[in-house]
Amino acid sequence: MEKKLKILNLYAGIGGNRKLWGDEYDITAVEYKQDIADIYHDFFPNDKIVVGDAHQYLLEHFNEFDFIWSSPPCPTHSQVRFIATYDKKGNIRQKPVFPDMKLYEEIIFLKHYFRGLYCVENVVGYYEPLIKPQELGRHYFWTNFVLPPFRANSRSHYDSIEKLEDVKGFDLSKYDVPRKRLLLRNCVFPELGKHILHYALNPIKIQGDLL
Repeated sequence: MEKKLKILNLYAGIGGNRKLWGDEYDITAVEYKQDIADIYHDFFPNDKIVVGDAHQYLLEHFNEFDFIWSSPPCPTHSQVRFIATYDKKGNIRQKPVFPDMKLYEEIIFLKHYFRGLYCVENVVGYYEPLIKPQELGRHYFWTNFVLPPFRANSRSHYDSIEKLEDVKGFDLSKYDVPRKRLLLRNCVFPELGKHILHYALNPIKIQGDLL
């Protein structure tokens, strides 16, 4: 019997990146909030769900997997939050915060310690990235494989809940969770998640070498 590829899906949310991966893999998802983890489980009942700290789970379990996807929290890096710090008169309307360096901790850790394939995803930030990423579909990606271009979905990231449910492919109407629109906005487009996994498992040939 062929061994299943073992995938670790960190900061899983409701599973936007995972939606089109199918069920032929052995997938472990880590999500901090129980109510969100419960929604993920409804959509992907065959996955193992861990409710806990994804950053710590990565450190303790990274060598158990073949492919790791990580989407660390993005608000402290985002252009939107940075722009919202000051009003038109230059007054502070939102307290400035340090960028969360767990993002770069994970990139450096995976690059040097992990022997499998990895993808770290985050928003396009308000500052020059400290480690150069690839940019696809309004996201930054740090990987150890090459990603070909991806045509981003042209529909607005800031649409209504109903539109976002249609775009992302999740019906959340039966769930009573706070900030539902933000939950949907935080989903990576499923087509992009599929695109990335495909090229992780089918690396591009460059000058005769497999990357």
